[in-house]
Amino acid sequence: MLEWDISIVIIIILLGFLAAFIDAVVGGGGLISIPALLAVGMPPAMALGTNKLASAFGSMTSAFRFLRSGNVDLKVVGKLFPFVFLMAMGGASVATFLPSELLKPVVIIILTLVMIYTLMKKDWGSIRTFTKLTTGKAIIFAALMCLIGLYDGFLGGGTGSFMLFVLLMFGFDFLGAAGNAKVLNFASNLGALILFIFLDQVDYFYGFIMAGSMIFGSYLGALFAIKKGVGYVKRLFIVITAILILKNAYDYLMQIM
Repeated sequence: MLEWDISIVIIIILLGFLAAFIDAVVGGGGLISIPALLAVGMPPAMALGTNKLASAFGSMTSAFRFLRSGNVDLKVVGKLFPFVFLMAMGGASVATFLPSELLKPVVIIILTLVMIYTLMKKDWGSIRTFTKLTTGKAIIFAALMCLIGLYDGFLGGGTGSFMLFVLLMFGFDFLGAAGNAKVLNFASNLGALILFIFLDQVDYFYGFIMAGSMIFGSYLGALFAIKKGVGYVKRLFIVITAILILKNAYDYLMQIM
């Protein structure tokens, strides 16, 4: 556990707010919050667990805001919630003995394809075309979301973006996809957090401080997205996906050099 330091508190509050504001809309907040925890001297495993504590509060706040605005399909995400929760817990347990770097090249390729597809499909996600899933589509949809839940527990970077992309593929608009993704991201954060608590890899003091700033950032981020609409969410999604690609590519190059 880190000792009390006012400079650490300020860094965690400011960067936690920024991470949650972005994460509330399109995911990717871990790009800011995890490096912030590492930068103040927290060990990697402790940083991941502490980030999950704070992120769980942040994702819960933005999910609640999207729920109140009517941008969540409870019939869809309600059924998936427990499965994503369990898969994330399993992913976090795998992360304790399997190097996360093994997934980096795959993540870079998938994120690049996601961004290219989004840029090419100019009107994609501007209107909702989702009606009802057939049995076959429901199985594919559930399998993809469970895989992303597993990934969130194991590695985590870009989980919200992956969830949002899958929801877009099945006919949700960008705003609806953001709301539904946030509810499922809360499930994966909660599942991974429970495992990290069991492994005693959570700094509760700084975790709850960051959680406080993330609650505020998540609420404002979700509110901003709801007011600005689909176009704003799409632009932010493209920007954050590009940053995720660059960050993962940089980490991978540093690893192999």
